[in-house]
Amino acid sequence: MGSPDAAAGQDATVDGERTAAVPQVDVGVLVAYEPDGDADALLSFTERMTADARAELASATDADWEFYVEEPTRLPDSRSRRASEFLDDATHRMVEGPYDVTIVVTDVTVTSSRDRYVPGLASPLARTAVVSTRVLRSRRRDEPTRSLDAPAVRWNAATLCCHLVGHVLGARHADADGGLMEPFRFDPDRRSVPGFDATAERHLERIAAEVPDEEASPRGRLRRLAFHGLSAARNPRQIARALVDSRAPLLPLSLPKLATAAVAPTLVIVFSAESWDVGFHLGNGTAALFAVVSVFAAALYLLFVQNLSFPRERHRLITEHTALVNVAVFLILLGAMAGLFGLVAGIMLVIEFVVFPPDLMANWPSLEDPSVSVVDMVRTGAFISTVGVLSGALAGGLENRAIVRHLALFHDRP
Repeated sequence: MGSPDAAAGQDATVDGERTAAVPQVDVGVLVAYEPDGDADALLSFTERMTADARAELASATDADWEFYVEEPTRLPDSRSRRASEFLDDATHRMVEGPYDVTIVVTDVTVTSSRDRYVPGLASPLARTAVVSTRVLRSRRRDEPTRSLDAPAVRWNAATLCCHLVGHVLGARHADADGGLMEPFRFDPDRRSVPGFDATAERHLERIAAEVPDEEASPRGRLRRLAFHGLSAARNPRQIARALVDSRAPLLPLSLPKLATAAVAPTLVIVFSAESWDVGFHLGNGTAALFAVVSVFAAALYLLFVQNLSFPRERHRLITEHTALVNVAVFLILLGAMAGLFGLVAGIMLVIEFVVFPPDLMANWPSLEDPSVSVVDMVRTGAFISTVGVLSGALAGGLENRAIVRHLALFHDRP
């Protein structure tokens, strides 16, 4: 998807013989500064960091890396931010550029999903890295803050940039001798960028050639939906990795408002005779279908109501990469709703099997058949849980869409 006027990604001829094309990776660099920050200093720092990182990335991937630093953007306040809060602007610029990778450089504090201050984070699926100068500049309480021009800040920033780009290209953390892909630690004595090890270089060289993206401009919702489906079918490993990394079924535990809105009404419904009437007279197939459709509908509702798709602004152009992000976000929401169903169902079964007296359901006055089997109790619990999932999605929603995006797309540490 490189720049139209870039020659590095095109086939060349030397003395009449055709040489192999050199892949080109176009990187959009966004600079976001706090209201009282020095935009010019942060811009100079960013240009220097990308220049230092470019040589090592080119050497490791056998590709030509072009960095396009855009005009700085002033943030509305100086509060700390999750890396996912920069995603809307990053994906918008990625499609508008168009760029293959985006890097956000900011002087505000960036926090992980565990609310720890981090120097930066990466999202392989979103192809976005976020670098914060706040942690790079910080020192102990009795020492002055480092300047952006300090050699330690310069070389650690370039190392972090290469490290995060390695994550964007799918490289994992390496052991102690893994070079750039070791877990990042600020080294005050660092004066150069360490290299990637041989294993990481082979991986990055292979992936870098695939980074330039397919793009399309399908018109109509059905064609866009088909393009999303085809993109996911061509890249099942990326989708699967995002689902595994996100731990989607556990997502409701990080969204107490959603979980509360799902559990609270079921604690009332489970003691209602009408709910037992419905649950006992439902067929197993009908109950299962109701649960599946409700989980799917809840995920779809949250996707559109919370506007979790990318980019938020409508563009004529859709890249395959953007389609993959949208598919992954929806599947992660689907897994989260399935996890919410499991959470509520577990509570209902505990109430039915532990809290209720053994013969209570058998003596329920509205039941025609006094015999109550385990299957009947499980089916009724599933029916009540399904109502809880719908209630949670409609009433609770997502109190923080940034949390969902962060847990779904970003690594937890540099």
